[in-house]
Amino acid sequence: MNLIASLFLGFVTAFVGITPPGLINMTAAKVNLKEGKRSAFWFVLGAVIVIFFQATLAILFAQFIKEHPDVIVLLREVGFGIFSALTIYFLLIAKKPKKKKGKIKKRSTSTRFFLGMLLSALNFFPIPYYVFVSITLASYNLFYFNMTDIFVFVTGVVLGSFLVFYFYITFFQKIQDKTDYFLRNMNTIIGSITGFISLITLINIIRYYLK
Repeated sequence: MNLIASLFLGFVTAFVGITPPGLINMTAAKVNLKEGKRSAFWFVLGAVIVIFFQATLAILFAQFIKEHPDVIVLLREVGFGIFSALTIYFLLIAKKPKKKKGKIKKRSTSTRFFLGMLLSALNFFPIPYYVFVSITLASYNLFYFNMTDIFVFVTGVVLGSFLVFYFYITFFQKIQDKTDYFLRNMNTIIGSITGFISLITLINIIRYYLK
């Protein structure tokens, strides 16, 4: 029963985390529109392979943090610096994304596969996301840090990620108007999110030192 719960939680966690329009799912959708589903699915395959290793690494790191609580304070301080820098960049420095014109040239499936791996590897947000999720679930005894549970949970993450990418590939044209708004305001949205995270992190740091 615990393994089924781990699979389900991994699936739901990935589904929630990847559903908002982002670089990988939007690229998968556009590859499908320009080059067809075959190229898009090869792109997705490359992305989910990297996601598998990112989620595994994140959970192992979360286990280390859980066993060494003193590391959490240092990570909060480092995280505050990183998210503050990202907030300044996205709100004040980054330019608004411009709509690209022209067609994407036809590429081989192997090229799309490695492009999926590359973009997924450059996306570092899954690691802190799955660290936070796994620690939170473990605190409620919904997840356990053993190799079987970790593997099943990560399998759920891969399945959930693949399903979201599949939806984007299949239904992108129907939701394109909504996603265009997101893309036009992507920097502001991301900057607001990182700013909120920075504020929460700063409050936690101050509360720790005032104890």
